[in-house]
Amino acid sequence: MGNIGWTGIIIIAILVVILFGKGKISSIMGDLAKGIKSFKKGMSDDTSSKDENNNNTDNSNSENK
Repeated sequence: MGNIGWTGIIIIAILVVILFGKGKISSIMGDLAKGIKSFKKGMSDDTSSKDENNNNTDNSNSENK
């Protein structure tokens, strides 16, 4: 009863296109893609800054020894 088959997915897709229109759906998907790219860039920048901080900490620790 809770399973949605292919026909159910197709019917839902048709209803979404009718309600929102093709232009609105494509702009929403474009905005979603930009958000995902921005998130990935932020995550990689965060990782880069952590690596730089670790390298700086390692260098200062080796100088103190």
